[in-house]
Amino acid sequence: ICNVWSTTKTMAATVMLMLADRGAIDLDAPVATYWPEFAANHKEGVLVRHVLGHTAGLPGWSPAISGDTLYDWDATCANLAAQATWWEPGTQSGYHALSQGYLEGEIVRRVTGRTLGTWFREEVAEPLGADFHIGLPESEEHRVATMITPGVGLGEVEGLDPESIAVRALLSCPISGDECNTREWRAAEIPAAGGTGNARSVARVHAALANGGTVDGVELLSPEGVDRIFAEQADGTDLVLGVPMRMGTGFGLMSDLIPLSANPRSCFWGGWGGSICVVDVDAQVSVAYVMNKMAGALLGDLRGAMVAIAAIGAANAA
Repeated sequence: ICNVWSTTKTMAATVMLMLADRGAIDLDAPVATYWPEFAANHKEGVLVRHVLGHTAGLPGWSPAISGDTLYDWDATCANLAAQATWWEPGTQSGYHALSQGYLEGEIVRRVTGRTLGTWFREEVAEPLGADFHIGLPESEEHRVATMITPGVGLGEVEGLDPESIAVRALLSCPISGDECNTREWRAAEIPAAGGTGNARSVARVHAALANGGTVDGVELLSPEGVDRIFAEQADGTDLVLGVPMRMGTGFGLMSDLIPLSANPRSCFWGGWGGSICVVDVDAQVSVAYVMNKMAGALLGDLRGAMVAIAAIGAANAA
């Protein structure tokens, strides 16, 4: 098992979709409905679905925080609750690389009384037998592969405008990538980037989504709950990633830039260094790839993408 970086976001999104399916949260409700302090600085209009679609306008922290602050849940969330949005929520996407998980996790904590990692373990991982952890128990440390990191941290790209939303977001909590080789990172619940698992566990959770919400008798979502993934939240150039993205609810949707499947009801996400997952509801296929040798870029690694394209293509041809 290894750190899968932002592929973890799909696990957090699954938790949010399950809570919506059960009526515990309303994706169209303001975040402040569940987290009253979040309404500070005129954020009453930020909806839960904005958080899942990276359109909430909070792609980072202002003022900036140190990487160590990620291990302090209350301080990290308090910063997000206090600040103003960076653009009008719901109008366009800007990748919430680390902040998304704290926004989602605090909603989960306020609604259920459990942390997102605990809820995921009890309601998703254990029923499915999925070897995936958001907050790794110390007993599993001996099984974790060391990540071979690229040596260039997030946001360390020359030639970009330091005042741009992209640079401000990625440098609002500077990380090198080496953090994931520490016990502190693995033990912490970082629902947007800190999950530990393998490809089989990622594909196992998504197999339920690919099959209408249920796999091997374990129901995570109703078919209607799965359909929520495909409610488009944004379609345009992402303010942080700098490339055209179609954002669904908790997952990315297929586009000309990312043609992982030709089927309309298919979605994906990936992680820094190259991990990737594809959920194809039309083909009833779930594919995942994770690795411990990271590619250098946040986007564009083809190792997992080619595996996913081949697998989905074979399924569609069968």
